Amino acid sequence: MKPVPIPRFKTVYAQYSCPIKNAASLIGDKWILFIIREFLYGKEKQGFLELQRYLKPISSRTLAKKLKTLEQQGIILRKVIRKFPPKVEYALTPKGKALQEVLKGLAAWYKHQA
Repeated sequence: MKPVPIPRFKTVYAQYSCPIKNAASLIGDKWILFIIREFLYGKEKQGFLELQRYLKPISSRTLAKKLKTLEQQGIILRKVIRKFPPKVEYALTPKGKALQEVLKGLAAWYKHQA
């Protein structure tokens, strides 16, 4: 008797929108997590230079790029305090603050596994 070949199916993941994949692609970035952590466990409102100081060795270009991404995703709010000399303040939105429980759970999982 000849074995019956089992058909192989290939899932094309680009067709699907997985919430876990989408969340991981956003907050899975090293600097994004560190920026969010600074707001959750540091000061509630912070300026650009303050964030850069706490996140050494992040470059100003990388920080600006990551802050813009977080702003576009509705996780942080950018507020212009004054135009000259420029002063901008960043803070977590309610959507950003909601990440605290998720990140606490992730940290607890890691501690349990380590």
